[in-house]
Amino acid sequence: MSYHNPVLLKETVGGLNIKPDGIYVDVTFGGGGHSKEILRHLGKNGRLYAFDQDKDALANAIDDERFVLIHENFRYVRRFLRFYGVKQVDGVLADFGVSSHQFDVAERGFSTRFEAKLDMRMNQDGALSAYDVVNTYEEEQLRQVFAQYGELRAAPAMARLIVAHRENEPIITSAQLKQVLKKFLSPRHENKILAQIYQAIRIEVNQEIEVLKEFLLQMPELLVEKGRLSFISYHSLEDRLVKRFIRNGLFEGEPERDMFGNFEVPLKKVGGLIVPAKEEIKQNNRARSAKLRVAEKLS
Repeated sequence: MSYHNPVLLKETVGGLNIKPDGIYVDVTFGGGGHSKEILRHLGKNGRLYAFDQDKDALANAIDDERFVLIHENFRYVRRFLRFYGVKQVDGVLADFGVSSHQFDVAERGFSTRFEAKLDMRMNQDGALSAYDVVNTYEEEQLRQVFAQYGELRAAPAMARLIVAHRENEPIITSAQLKQVLKKFLSPRHENKILAQIYQAIRIEVNQEIEVLKEFLLQMPELLVEKGRLSFISYHSLEDRLVKRFIRNGLFEGEPERDMFGNFEVPLKKVGGLIVPAKEEIKQNNRARSAKLRVAEKLS
């Protein structure tokens, strides 16, 4: 399988502050680039567990006795680590979003560059596909998906148009979807609007926001004291959730304060926001929107 270079490789792995005999988790294995770098820093007693729900990633499994690849969604990270007798770990790495491989395989339906059937499932055995979202969701459901996950101003009109069109025939391919929504795709902004439409549908298909929240809520219990998190996000919806959770342990609102106005949080940020250098973006265009945040478990 062809996978691009991992994004912010040195910075992300460096953020974990790896102990040679520690236990680490890469919850977005993909092509294995981050995992290989983690293993380079581990001694013979160190352990690395990796997760990926995409069966294509299994072909990249690393032949190393310190390494275990788990074919599951990372929303179940604690459950499956317990199966291996692991209750706490020293660090967790996550590179959220779609892998370069998934974008580059036309039939997966993730990229606006290719003509393909509407799919977008990260787990190829998943029950819900992009076809189901586009062809079975009620108008109000579609509006919410486009507005919330694509941040599209024209979400109501887009939803109405899709529902009206599918009364005559289903929308099966990316080309058909593009044709249905062509009035919203001005030449100047076509690529940007298409990317927002695809993002919205993809997030809904894969329940990405719900998965991310479930995953983050497990981190305080999973990490040992001073254990590290190293997370790469690619769009504002993900990054806001990660930033808020690191800051106050919640996704909305503010934590309860004591009579002195203080509040306790499970994590503290390490350093500031890290973004790729111009040279990395030149070599790997996927890196252009990447944002890395590092956090540490408090006592």
